[in-house]
Amino acid sequence: MMNKTVVIDIVGLSSSVISEHTPFLKDYSKRKNLRTIKPMLPAVTTSVQSTYLTGKWPSEHGIVGNGWYDRTDNEQKFWKQSNKLVQAENIWDRAKREDPTFTVSQMFWWYNMYSTADYTCTPRPNYLADGRKIPDCYAKPSSLRDELQDRLGQFPLFKFWGAGANIESTRWIADASKITDDKYDPTLTLIYLPHLDYCQQKFGPDLSKISKELNEIDSVVKDLVEFYEQKNANIILLSEYGICPSNKPIHLNRQFRKAGLLNIRVERGLELMDMGESKAFVIADHQIAHVYINDDSVRQKVQKILEDTPGINLILDKTAQKEYHIDHERSGDLVIMADPDYWFTYYFWLDDAVAPDYARCVDIHKKPGYDPVEVFMTSKLRAGYKLLRKKLGFRYVLDIVPLDATLIQGSHGSTAIDDQYHPILITEQPVDYQDIKAIDVYEIIWNELHRRNP
Repeated sequence: MMNKTVVIDIVGLSSSVISEHTPFLKDYSKRKNLRTIKPMLPAVTTSVQSTYLTGKWPSEHGIVGNGWYDRTDNEQKFWKQSNKLVQAENIWDRAKREDPTFTVSQMFWWYNMYSTADYTCTPRPNYLADGRKIPDCYAKPSSLRDELQDRLGQFPLFKFWGAGANIESTRWIADASKITDDKYDPTLTLIYLPHLDYCQQKFGPDLSKISKELNEIDSVVKDLVEFYEQKNANIILLSEYGICPSNKPIHLNRQFRKAGLLNIRVERGLELMDMGESKAFVIADHQIAHVYINDDSVRQKVQKILEDTPGINLILDKTAQKEYHIDHERSGDLVIMADPDYWFTYYFWLDDAVAPDYARCVDIHKKPGYDPVEVFMTSKLRAGYKLLRKKLGFRYVLDIVPLDATLIQGSHGSTAIDDQYHPILITEQPVDYQDIKAIDVYEIIWNELHRRNP
């Protein structure tokens, strides 16, 4: 029988922010064993989590980013949730073969749905016929969803991402994890705490501006650690990436458009990027981006644009992608990585007046790239007016996201960052790795499952 183990993923945690504002984490990391993990490409949520849980690189498990271009559907696939997208075996499947009594709880780690995990919970809003989006979550077994929301209240989806994101969603996840543990006592628990992601994208890892958020996450982590210590569990604290100062946006789709590579449709007076008809385009994802080329005759033109663009650190064709373990049928014809102080936008319009309607909304599925500006709002007064319309039962569009990419002060995804921004790993016992790579985390978790507490 394996030992009870919990892996707590504190998003955006790096040694740069463990400070007097995180007294518990500062003391805990001194008493335990703090190591850094070498950033992988791409250093983004779904890719890193999939590597941690399968022990495979993106070239094998297929998660080449938080999203990619589906060449069959001719559309972007961002923030999908089916575990079937992960093309490698999860750690719990191996564990179940070895120990039939083994169970796992997957609390908000990504690719949560339709997996072989025993107990799961993940954000899953209700999309109603009249266009409304209602906060909710998906759980397995389905009765767990009802029990968690009966005890904790409705999952605070709008506090999980967007301008309203705050500690409430992270605390809900932590409390839900404890309830699930008390009810089912899983062997392995995976907990995702997103709180530090929001403030650092807004302000960078600036302690003077994110001290409140650091203190909040420190309190939640302290509560979880003490809870699992009482359960005699082996505890691993880690992060997927650290966030580095980054405030220079690169608008590659706009450059491609000016070069005649993008096809633009106009619908209802607004512009949309038609990827299937474009000669080449970019799917942006923080500090990495996938460049897809539909017309091979423009390849040299694309290459020249990228080479002439300030802020691009790496340009990887399919051959070069092998060295970085990101070569896969889903990856772009070219994968590019930004310098640490740059990041990639998805923006393709040249006039904000004709930007697509989704640009001003929190709409993570429609945008052909990740949009960190969603953590800002144009004005609280406008947001209040929109929410009032919602409460009165009127149709509304919550179009409150600004179109100013210079607001962003922190990003991640690049591997060319200072050590202080590397992701961290804190274990109770030393780990036998001189340099820890993302792929090693799988075996570290495996070894903890087999390590007995005294």
